[in-house]
Amino acid sequence: MAIDLSEIKYIKRFIVGNDNPQHMYSNEEIDRQLQKLNDALNTAPKGKIIATEKSFALLSINEHQILLEWVVYHVGFTRKPVN
Repeated sequence: MAIDLSEIKYIKRFIVGNDNPQHMYSNEEIDRQLQKLNDALNTAPKGKIIATEKSFALLSINEHQILLEWVVYHVGFTRKPVN
């Protein structure tokens, strides 16, 4: 299914997950990130996901390894949303 991009006038990035090792998000904060994405897709002006970026980073801290994972959603709108 192809997406018609001719009416897209504004693109906003939504990051979901831990992308910064200096500030690890709790499950509640990640739920808030998801809620912002859902609001952008379901309230006027409704956006459409036009692309995604899936990323990860493997960090070594002392003897421990930490895996950071996040997804960036590029959401297109016909006009700029208020928020």
